[in-house]
Amino acid sequence: MARPFPQPSPAGGAARAGHLRAAARRSDRSGCPCSRIPGGLRGPPPPQPPSPRPGGQSAGAGPRGPLGVVVSPRGTRCAGPLPSGRRPRRARAAPPPELRQQRTLTSVSRRHGLARTPVPSTGQRGSRLLAMGPLSARLLMQRGRPKSDRLGKIRSLDLSGLKLLSEHLDPKLLSRLTQLQELDLSNNQLETLPANLGLSHLRILRCANNQLGDVTALCQFPQLEELSLEGNPFLTVSDNLKVSFLLPKLRKVNGKDASSTSSQVENLNRELTSRVTAHWEKFMATRSPEEEAEKAQADFVKSAVRNVRYGPESLSEFTQWRVQMISEALVASGGTQVHETGIPERPSKATAAQEPRARPMALKRSGDVSLSLSPSKRGCPSPPAHVEGSPMGSDGSQPALDLEPLHFLQCHSKNNSPRDLETQLWACAFEPAWEEGQAGATSQTVATCGGEAVCVIDCQTGIVLHKYKAPGEEFFSVAWTALTVVTQAGHKKRWSVLAAAGLRGLVRLLHVRAGFCCGVIRAHKKAIATLCFSPTHETHLFTASYDKRIILWDVGVPNHDYEFQASQLLTLDAASIPLRLCPVASCPEAYLLAGCEGGCCCWDVRLDQPQKRRVCEVEFVFSEGSEAPGRRVDGLAFVNEDVVASKGNSLGTICLWSWSQTWVGRGKQSTLAVVVLARLQWSPTKLAYFSLSTCPDEGIVLCGDEEGNVWVYDVRHILTQQPPLPAAPQAPTQILKWPQPWALGQMVTKTMVNTVVANPTFTYLTALTDSNIVAIWKRP
Repeated sequence: MARPFPQPSPAGGAARAGHLRAAARRSDRSGCPCSRIPGGLRGPPPPQPPSPRPGGQSAGAGPRGPLGVVVSPRGTRCAGPLPSGRRPRRARAAPPPELRQQRTLTSVSRRHGLARTPVPSTGQRGSRLLAMGPLSARLLMQRGRPKSDRLGKIRSLDLSGLKLLSEHLDPKLLSRLTQLQELDLSNNQLETLPANLGLSHLRILRCANNQLGDVTALCQFPQLEELSLEGNPFLTVSDNLKVSFLLPKLRKVNGKDASSTSSQVENLNRELTSRVTAHWEKFMATRSPEEEAEKAQADFVKSAVRNVRYGPESLSEFTQWRVQMISEALVASGGTQVHETGIPERPSKATAAQEPRARPMALKRSGDVSLSLSPSKRGCPSPPAHVEGSPMGSDGSQPALDLEPLHFLQCHSKNNSPRDLETQLWACAFEPAWEEGQAGATSQTVATCGGEAVCVIDCQTGIVLHKYKAPGEEFFSVAWTALTVVTQAGHKKRWSVLAAAGLRGLVRLLHVRAGFCCGVIRAHKKAIATLCFSPTHETHLFTASYDKRIILWDVGVPNHDYEFQASQLLTLDAASIPLRLCPVASCPEAYLLAGCEGGCCCWDVRLDQPQKRRVCEVEFVFSEGSEAPGRRVDGLAFVNEDVVASKGNSLGTICLWSWSQTWVGRGKQSTLAVVVLARLQWSPTKLAYFSLSTCPDEGIVLCGDEEGNVWVYDVRHILTQQPPLPAAPQAPTQILKWPQPWALGQMVTKTMVNTVVANPTFTYLTALTDSNIVAIWKRP
């Protein structure tokens, strides 16, 4: 039964009674919506035959308010059905005149389907109609705390889950919340925040799970102490730094302490200020006195934004934003106040020195640690590599590549323990540079995986930008792609998506910039050894599993809820476990190479063929080394469009062979002998699963070994040399030894380098070990 309304007071007599009688007549004509509710808020009553309604309305047809509660045409809440034939008592105290008019307008707009339709603002009445959208004074009072009939007394307001758009945040309405300290805007569809909301006392703001793409409007909340921005996929690490700069009193971001970010921002500010000052002095020294001052100052700002650089590429948006602010303030002060340019004062706690997120590795590994994590090293230890000499070229004259150690990190530790020297790290991949129109652009951001964590690291600074953990998982492989996502407002955004997979057979699709997992594919019932994206189709993903299957997936593009709906395109059956995947460089849409426990195989992956499940089409045979037990190929990559580097069939060597020369002699054969171009000298170890990689643009082949060494081969002279090539294996151009004790502060015992990868321009080189160390080198 609906709750009785309060009885009217004696004052107001005839006018109020006339108002109530008019309301009763309107209810008689349209049918009281309370009597149309089939069930209360606690659950539906026993089924009853529907009674006829005036105007042909059926039961349950009442409109619903923003909380999912049925609302009558006059805006009254109904907690349950009324007994048949009984009207609610409507005698109540008259509301203020403005609320009476508001309720009448609400009744008219909802009766005619205009509840969410904006009305042109024409005078006072038009503005009130416009306020009858998703937000109204009444809704704010319903959702505000403490309960009050005045907006100025509300201190906490929950506007989450209302599907609000940015234009729904009416500054004139929200500015009446003069005492508001806590605001929840989570789970809406906001792309921006209006710049003039006037909430000067706001201390807590929640904007999780929206579509925000810019944070500069947050500067209007100088008292903000806690902020939540999770689930906004278009925000980047640069936006996190902007937030820290704009809000000097901020203590928590996404539930975490913000002091370390504040310290990073202050360090960046100091360095950028110093560099802008130096650029000012250099720039003004080249200007003639006759040149117009105003033009020279404008040119300086443009020049500073273009030329002043500092920090990792992932922070370039923030640094350019600050450089412009610093240079404009410098110009305005005539070059005299550059050291005071807009750096907000921060509490002393925020300026305290913080421990870096990734600790340098400087611990000794005990010699009796048994490494039994899957996949395990096989065989017994072998004597040290027979190449011990100083770096030199294979022809005796090739100069060594200049590489210097930069960072040694221990960022995959279990429970963040610095004593964890057992977590094995298996794969890494550099994020491609997706920026268009930037010649020679390259990424210095690398993703690494091992144990239960995936880390995204900036190679220049050694900062772990993002870290994703999946308890109970052990990650074996990572791969990057870029997707174009269209927002609900029709804006196109470019996403860098990282796929990670491992022991549990699941593929996790990570939006690393926003820091969350936006999709999980149950790809295989057994562990996934490796995965890779197609170089021609950004949504096509190959996964290779211990179930001896390779599956091609179309991960699709995420919907408005940032969820993926993957579909299976092909299943490729292998005779043994596939360990490495490599689309053929000259025809990636047609053929896929795989290094397997039983050898090197090739599949036809053209999607215009009718069979959706296929067996190996060709198996490649390496004649030499066939006497070795097994024919495992655990390293595979293209050096250029034609030349393949593979490892595993012959002890102590890496084989370079020609795809085109091998394939041309195929005919109808199911087994082909590869056409070997050259062999590279490598460690004679019998241990397996040392992956190799290449830099096609630089002609570089890379591989680690069981002694902690990184073998670097510059093979450009081999690729251009006319046959016949020397039969003897070619020596490496350089071997990077494990750092000396002074490099890390303590003695580090030998460790196995499982994977070595460099970015396309060979500026940064990353090596992963089975003792939980990420090593980064840089070429000056």
